[in-house]
Amino acid sequence: MKKIFFVALCLMVILSGTVFARGGAQSGDGKMYIAMISKGFQQQFWQYVKQGADQAAAEFGVTITFEGPESESMIDKQMEMFQTALGKNPAAICFGALDAQADAPLVAEAKRRGIPVVTFDATVASDDPVSFVATDSKVAAAAAADKMGEAIGGQGKVAIICHDQTNTTGIYRRDGFIDRIKEKYPNIQLLEVQYGGGDPLRSTEIVKAVINANPDLKGYYATNEGSAIGLANAITELNMKGKIVGIGFDSGKVQLDAIRSGILYGAIQQNPVLIGYKAVEMAYRAVKGETVPKIIDSGYVWADQRNLDSKEVQAVVYQ
Repeated sequence: MKKIFFVALCLMVILSGTVFARGGAQSGDGKMYIAMISKGFQQQFWQYVKQGADQAAAEFGVTITFEGPESESMIDKQMEMFQTALGKNPAAICFGALDAQADAPLVAEAKRRGIPVVTFDATVASDDPVSFVATDSKVAAAAAADKMGEAIGGQGKVAIICHDQTNTTGIYRRDGFIDRIKEKYPNIQLLEVQYGGGDPLRSTEIVKAVINANPDLKGYYATNEGSAIGLANAITELNMKGKIVGIGFDSGKVQLDAIRSGILYGAIQQNPVLIGYKAVEMAYRAVKGETVPKIIDSGYVWADQRNLDSKEVQAVVYQ
């Protein structure tokens, strides 16, 4: 009797799993369900990625969830979020990877289960994602290097505060800048790269220490929103406005105010709304069986005091 009960119980579990697998791709309202996992919430950037994702969800008639860890240093927590999302059997997953290597097996598992993954902002070290939506960080970083080279007359010491060395945005924005400086500006001396985790307070302290140790520093490059806020704070606190050329990434209010006031020289502006929109769109189209582009470059715009109020810049900034 016990054996019969055990077999029946196993059969119930198998059947319930089958029902979940068949229906899990839809939300409770019957719409296609897409799970979206960002790199965090500590910066305005991700709120505007969500805004674009919400726009696409409304347009394509899908339901999305949008979540991310409190900090971009919380790789393990983001991986847990991905595993939880897999357990809900979504139709697709949009994923901004914090660690290109560690996150690759998660995407591989999703692929094994037939769940397409679209990476956004940062991808993984594999070909498993069906599409990757982001600014071409290497190209944009090279443009930042050219702006730096021009601003300091092609010579002098330049420091870098980078947000990360495990996700692809940090790696590409670091290497794209360094490679262009080495290629075109032999009289610029690059100091050892420092990493602040994208945290404004931590980045501020790192930048202050580097500036104090290098009184002849000509320029400073920051690779994301949090790093750029840290750079602006440090320049302000040390009264170095006009003495150091500061160049950043992204367009939060603090950076824009710093550019307008001359604390920062300028910044590379991304289009987070477009990134979020395209990530959901590509996921939707992949689920529908359409062939989607492997890479979608969401573009960038350079902003400084001269063009800050132009239509081109105002079309992509967020405040």
